[in-house]
This record gives sequence, structure tokens and C-alpha cells, in this order.
Amino acid sequence: MKFNIITIFPEIFDSYFNESIIGRAQEKKLVNIKIHNLRNYTEDKRNTVDDHPYGGGPGMVMMVEPIYKVIKALKKSKIQNPKSKTRIILFSTRGKKFDQAMAKRFSKLDNLIMVCGRYEGVDERVAKYIADEEVSIGDYVLTGGEIPAMIVVDAVSRLIPGVLGKHESLEEIKGSYPVYTRPEKFGKWSVPATLLSGDHKKINEWRGKA
Repeated sequence: MKFNIITIFPEIFDSYFNESIIGRAQEKKLVNIKIHNLRNYTEDKRNTVDDHPYGGGPGMVMMVEPIYKVIKALKKSKIQNPKSKTRIILFSTRGKKFDQAMAKRFSKLDNLIMVCGRYEGVDERVAKYIADEEVSIGDYVLTGGEIPAMIVVDAVSRLIPGVLGKHESLEEIKGSYPVYTRPEKFGKWSVPATLLSGDHKKINEWRGKA
């Protein structure tokens, strides 16, 4: 699966995506993550990506033209496979709340293009005419869409076969329950006796009730 992230701060993603499970998934070519610097799709000397809002108001608004250009270039690069399933999402506080069901839906795609907003928002024409949907990761305001993009890539990647190694590692498969490891006793705190019993039936029952 391909993830294409549009941002004005491409270096933000380097450490997170190059480590641990996501890093190994890229090495195995199970996922392909490309970061696109929006400033590379501007034409002025200052590489301007924002401007004052019409009608007045605080802050600056990200312009529609550079975003249109980068997405047009991405779509053109995929002409060799016209049947590929692509979805364009814009991170927005007005968007639909990201959850596990949405992660599963995105994991069935071939390409996921994510637009990371900044400043006071993104020109509304991006939401209306370019993006397929708006997505929010929660009822709070962040400084930009980069952290939401990391969350989406992480949540979706782990649903792709082979990324976690074992299918049972998926939380929705194994269930959510308390887990323990060595040492058996740490000060006054001990591992529940059931987990030490070796009786897998009892262990499963305990996990179902925990």
C-alpha cells in the first residue's frame, strides 16, 4: 500500500517512519510512504503556500493552487494502473472521527493521499473539490495535520497482512486484556496466579472477564 503525505514540514516524519514496525514494513515493501514538500509546487521565489483570508480574520490560510498541483502530479504518476483504489483525505476539525472501522476501510486501498493543513486552515476549495473526505483524529485542535497523518499510517499499516508478523497480534483478534511479564513478583505486586497455572482454558476465561 502507498501512503502519500503532503506537508510543509517533511522532516517531521523521518524518525517515526524509519523506526520499529513501520520501518520494517517499508524494508519488506509491505508499505510505501512518500512525503511531498508542498513548497516544491510553488512558483514564486519565497515558495509561498499561504495567504491572508478573504473577508478578514486572524492568521493565514493555506492556498488551493499548490495543493491542487501536487495532487494532480500524484494522480498522473498512477496512470499506469488506472484500477488502483485511491482516496484523498484532508485533516480537519470538521472531519469524520478517525476510528478502527475507518482504518480498516483505508487498509483496503492501494493509495492514500493525505493533506496536512497548517496555520488557520486550508482554502475551502480543497475540501469541496479536491479531497474525497475530511478526517479528524479527535475533539481537540493541533498545530497541523502531521501528527494525524502519523496516526493514520500507523493504524492502517498494522492491518496490512505481514506488517505485524502474526495475525493474532491485532488487538481486535486477541481481545483487550491486562498482560504481565517477568518478574513474577515485583515488591508487593504479583502476577495473577491463573496466568502461572499453565491451564489455557482458565487463562482464556480469566482474560475474557478481565
